[in-house]
Parts: sequence; structure tokens; C-alpha cells
Amino acid sequence: MTTTSSAPGKVYLFGEHAVVYGEPAVPCAIERRARVTVTARDDDRVRVSSPDLSLDGFTVEYGTGSDAQPDVDVPASLVEAAMGYVEEALAQARDAAGEPDAGFDVEIESEIPLGAGLGSSAAVAVAGIDAATRELGVALDPEAVAERAYRVEHAVQDGEASRADTFCSAMGGAVRVEGDDCRTIDAPDLPFVVGYDGASHDTGELVAGVRGLREEYDFAADTVEAIGDLVREGEDALAAGDLDALGRLMDFNHGLLSALGVSARSLDNLVWAARDGGALGAKLTGAGGGGCIVALDEGEGVETALSLTPDCAQSFRAELATEGVRVE
Repeated sequence: MTTTSSAPGKVYLFGEHAVVYGEPAVPCAIERRARVTVTARDDDRVRVSSPDLSLDGFTVEYGTGSDAQPDVDVPASLVEAAMGYVEEALAQARDAAGEPDAGFDVEIESEIPLGAGLGSSAAVAVAGIDAATRELGVALDPEAVAERAYRVEHAVQDGEASRADTFCSAMGGAVRVEGDDCRTIDAPDLPFVVGYDGASHDTGELVAGVRGLREEYDFAADTVEAIGDLVREGEDALAAGDLDALGRLMDFNHGLLSALGVSARSLDNLVWAARDGGALGAKLTGAGGGGCIVALDEGEGVETALSLTPDCAQSFRAELATEGVRVE
């Protein structure tokens, strides 16, 4: 038997990085999905293939004690992290099914760039857990998948992860996360436009950088708290469907993230191009350091402006994904 599950990526309306320290965040699932196909094996080995998680794809097969490494086109740290998410997701599935020696063939297809701030790792972990547990005869509800996927990110990111990405990917729609308090919230059909600079980043490195600043400087800790205050203000604007206010707060959030050192020249250029194109607001999304920005725009000006920007490798309109993890 073979099982395929998919889970959406996400953009942050507000709150990335600060959410790691218990401040609230509002990520929104988008209709860019990772699909994970799992086939149970007769032995305890694992074979992982991904035709498009990186530009050239990769295949790895290993068993206990294997040191197999894929040959891919992204930094080794990112590949190791990607494999870590897969391995930990399979471990969670084995634990949920009570089958510690289960082996799997795993194929990953993803519309979400690796390390770009759109929640690729969370989507792979969520879809992987869902598919592997179902393949072993166990069906978890989305909340249980989200909890186990959080454990995956927590392990791979050395305890620096929040529940935001995995909960959003499992549940779909807009969600609010503050510490362990995770819930879905109502949101209008937000007119997201995403710009991608073609770069990848190491989430763990960027999170560690913010932690270092926060520990060294009181004003950096204050900046993290200010992001939390901004999110609380943004919740009121979201509930009211006030896109103008949301846009202003997104602009402010980008400035605070830049102050914490997680933006990049390419991201700043994309943000300013989006604003020049008429965006109601624009900011980086995710860990930063390269990757994606998200803008609010009801017209076509932002997509046009981004397409003319040298730093933009790709731009697209992103619909809110109202459905989270699902069997395909």
C-alpha cells in the first residue's frame, strides 16, 4: 500500500522570531503544498527521494549506522536539516503506531522552496507524519499531527522552534500562536503576493543570532516585545478586515525584524519594490536572511514591480489555504 498526504506552506502576517520567546504570532497557510508519499517496507531501511526539494533533487537510502549523504545544490547544513525533519517525522510516526522498526520508502514533492521562509520544513514534517502513520494503519487528527510535527522541529532546531509553523500547516487558514496556546482565527481572503529572491537560509543560525542579540542588549529584548505588541494590535485590524491597518503594521514589523539583523539587502529591495508597486504593506516572512517577502495588494502593481526587480527570482499571488493537512 502507498499513502500520500499534503500540507500547505505559510507566510507570517506578523510575529516571526518573537514567537520563539512566547510572544504571539499570526501565520497564514497558503496554497503551496508539500506532498509526501510513503510506502511501508519489509525491512527497517529508509529510502528518501525528492525530485524538487532542491533544484537537482536527491535520493538517500540508509539504515542503522549509515552515513549516506545526498549530493545537492543547496548548503550542506540545509540538506542535513531537511533529512533531519524527515527522520524525526518518521520516528514520530513509528512512535504513534507502536512500530519502532518500521522501514519506509519516502518521496517528497514540494511547491515550497527549501529554506525560503515559507514553511517547507513544517509542511514536510506534517505531511510526512500524516502519511507514515496512515501507512502504518493509524489516523491522527490534525491537532495530534501538529503536536508531533512540533516535536520534530523542536528536535531539529535544538529547542529553538515555536509551534507556529507546524500548527498552521496542520490546521490551515490563519492561526494565532502564543507559547503553547494555538488556535485558528477568522481572517478575510487576504490578497497576498510573495516575492522570492532565490536564496536559502539556515533557520537555526538566524534564530540563534536573534537570541544572542536579545541576551546581549536590553533594547533587542525590547524589540522582540515590541513585535508582540504589534501582533496584538494587528489582531484587531485582522478581525475588522482593515487591510490598510494590516499593511501599515506589516511595514512596521519589517523594520523591527531588520533591527534584529534578520533581513538582507535582497529582501529589503523586494520590500521597497512591493511598496513602490502600491502594496498596502510588505515585510520579510520567516526566518529571514534571504528567501521571501509577503505583501498585501489587491491589484497587479506589486507583481509587476517585483517582476522588474533584479533581486526577484520569482513572484506569485498566494491564496489563503483554508485546508491544512489532508490525504491526497
